[in-house]
Amino acid sequence: MRSVSFSHKVRSFGFAMVLSTAGTMLLAQGPLAQRPGSATAATPDGGVRETLESIFIPPKPNAPFTLTLDTEWTRPFGNGGTYTLVNQRHIARDSAGRIYEERWYLVPKNGKLESTMNYIQIADPARHTLYNCQVELKRCYLLTYTGSTATDYQPPVQASGPLPDGNGFHTHEDLGANSIDGFDTAGYRETTTLNAGVFGNDQPMVTTREFWYAPQLGINLISKVDSPRAGKQIFTVTEISSAEPDPQLFTIPAGFEVVDQHKTQPAQ
Repeated sequence: MRSVSFSHKVRSFGFAMVLSTAGTMLLAQGPLAQRPGSATAATPDGGVRETLESIFIPPKPNAPFTLTLDTEWTRPFGNGGTYTLVNQRHIARDSAGRIYEERWYLVPKNGKLESTMNYIQIADPARHTLYNCQVELKRCYLLTYTGSTATDYQPPVQASGPLPDGNGFHTHEDLGANSIDGFDTAGYRETTTLNAGVFGNDQPMVTTREFWYAPQLGINLISKVDSPRAGKQIFTVTEISSAEPDPQLFTIPAGFEVVDQHKTQPAQ
């Protein structure tokens, strides 16, 4: 059995899949598309596109669950203030390792906008299929899923010590054991300090990640990431059950068109 340590660069379904956010629309201005039949096009400079990655869900067999995941993302303003985006979504995994995930837009906390679901994702490790279903278009894109039930996924812990080439220092802390919603968890805190100049920074950059890992399920029930660039992200599992989920979750939604892309899609 192959052992793999997963990190925040590898997320849900065992591949790098970003969580679509309302923050993209609220915080970023991309180039405007040229109007059909128009001889001119607006070409603004600058801007960023912001995405958020969620907790990693491996295709672990014989460990079914259904849960609700609360996400809260607080980012800094340049004047010292902050703004916070939130959402809530459902995730399930059956005993065969199949994974169901909903994706909902992030919206301002305590704001007037209501979050809506924009994607449903269904992964099947036995068939090596991933259906990425866009709700608004009622269309599912069939991709190749590379996650394996034979892989032993482990939490991303790293021993304390200096970073390569004198770039900084990493500190690992064991936070002990805790019971969360009836599941035994082990807590860890990973702190990485980059020296000034490593990332174009004029002073040291400190990123802290704290998470509480449930070995029975192979997932984090609480995960907190705090970095000067991305702000503070908190993922909290709620309403969790280890009962076998409804099999209907792992079928294509009624009325959705399937577009087969898995033969030409490169492996992630």
